[in-house]
Amino acid sequence: MTKFNYKEAFQRNLGLVGEEEQEIIKNTTIAIPGMGGVGGSHLIALVRQGFEKFHIADMDEYEVKNINRQYGATIKTINKSKVLTMKERALEINPNCKIKVFEKGINKENIDIFLEHVDISVDGLDFFEVDIRRLFYNKSLKKNIPLITAGPIGFSVASLIFDPKSKYNFDTYFDIDDSTKYIDKLLKFGAGLTPSLLQRPYIKKISLKEKKGPSSIGAVNMCSGFVVIQTLKIILDWKNVKYVPYYHQFDVRRDKYICKKNYCGNKNPIQKIKIMVAKKLYNK
Repeated sequence: MTKFNYKEAFQRNLGLVGEEEQEIIKNTTIAIPGMGGVGGSHLIALVRQGFEKFHIADMDEYEVKNINRQYGATIKTINKSKVLTMKERALEINPNCKIKVFEKGINKENIDIFLEHVDISVDGLDFFEVDIRRLFYNKSLKKNIPLITAGPIGFSVASLIFDPKSKYNFDTYFDIDDSTKYIDKLLKFGAGLTPSLLQRPYIKKISLKEKKGPSSIGAVNMCSGFVVIQTLKIILDWKNVKYVPYYHQFDVRRDKYICKKNYCGNKNPIQKIKIMVAKKLYNK
């Protein structure tokens, strides 16, 4: 069996990052709840960049319907644990990875342990897990942990990067509180993630009530690339990170990239109108 050598495995990173920067990468701890669509792909992309320390969480098992987009989903892994499968895939790449597994997902009882000694939080949760997402974002930022989300929306990557030093957390940016109804939380999360709605002309078959929407492996892979590079920018202090209220969306089908400020988040009057329209279109 070939003995793993970190420097040899990641030597091709050098020239894009320096040797000292690669050492920072090696010693950074990343938390990723969700090992399905984007979460599993995020994990593998980050492992191949040379990150070795992770906290990962997921309570689900693979189903056949996951095969179109989820890294660990194969005929052989149907009915197997997503989080344990992805830990195994990561260790096949770098057996020195230190991966703390949370097989019951994250919740109010274990969120503090999940985020213990974490340097960067990366959202890998399903779109519809909005309450757990709210807990994850707000706890991360309260603990002074920067957070990145990059969602596959149609044939685009839509991303937000939260700075714990800013006034924005999940509640203040998305305009959500304990009294907000579940469907309204989904609408507000979607509107805040994609204020420019680049996907609107072509995306079909979305049902919030049935928790269904279309997905593309192309968009999933773009998201993971975006997450890796933004993570590097943050931990290596490359200075040009565009934090919330900036939002990013790159739609390859339409050849459009937007990076703008969404002033006041969903409290912006224009955003409120978009949310009202979305409720009529997608609350079915």
